[in-house]
Amino acid sequence: MADLSVKIHKLELKNPVMTASGTFGNGVEFDDFIDVNALGGILLKGTTLHHREGNDYPRMAETALGMLNAVGLQNKGVDYFCKHIYPIVSKYSTNVIVNVNGSTIEEYIELTQRINELEHIAAIELNISCPNVKEGGMAFGTSCPMAEQVTREVRKVYDKTLIVKLSPNVTNIAEIAKAVEAQGADSVSLVNTFLGMAVNAETRKPVLSTITGGLSGPAIKPIALRMVWQVAQAVKVPVIGMGGIASATDAIEFMLAGASAVQIGTANFNDPQCTIKIIKGIEEYLDRHKLLSASDIIGKLQM
Repeated sequence: MADLSVKIHKLELKNPVMTASGTFGNGVEFDDFIDVNALGGILLKGTTLHHREGNDYPRMAETALGMLNAVGLQNKGVDYFCKHIYPIVSKYSTNVIVNVNGSTIEEYIELTQRINELEHIAAIELNISCPNVKEGGMAFGTSCPMAEQVTREVRKVYDKTLIVKLSPNVTNIAEIAKAVEAQGADSVSLVNTFLGMAVNAETRKPVLSTITGGLSGPAIKPIALRMVWQVAQAVKVPVIGMGGIASATDAIEFMLAGASAVQIGTANFNDPQCTIKIIKGIEEYLDRHKLLSASDIIGKLQM
């Protein structure tokens, strides 16, 4: 049987399959469907310094090959997280990672300092790529100087594994990746959602209250795969790939393109057990090809 374990900086993952923030709640929502501890790690829903109501409804729309969302980082803030959510998720034996978000660099710093105090949070995913908030979010991830600044300042106050989540809504994502790597990122994750919109022809109005939202699902996979490949060529830190992954074959393609691990997002809504099926499928692929470990396929795309 092949060894599925992989490493993301100091993180030891029992397998390369994690969940994408915002698609898996805080893990407990899936306890009735799967053994959450069987995953390589879970990315909790986005957390901010203060309570956020998110955007007005409607804020989700189905598309032909995916979905649009404009939830807007709805959460009850870090105080609520520390008091009510952390005691629950700290019982998991897999890697628990918090996705952190801010409207200003000062908010990112204060929030990160709070999370840094939590023993059982293995890492943070610094979200500089959310397209659904009016301030901060994607603004930090679309400019090299801004991405550098927020990464540098957060690095100063965080001593565990720092993953930076990149926006695909840029001209050259590899340049952004290199910029955050230079400022201390231990890993980069990509891609977040693509900016899109939906229109109701009958009412002649946008479907989403925010007009635009983030597109995810199978439709974005070929572009996400290309970006992961480009970034893997440009940086030395581990790359975590995501974007339309719904099967073991999808996950393997991302790993061949250079991803050390993957995150499963929209597919969780269609099949709550898809992560476990993907782990099993990767294991079967390695056995079929007589490979000893998951590491044997990372970046092994033959040109």
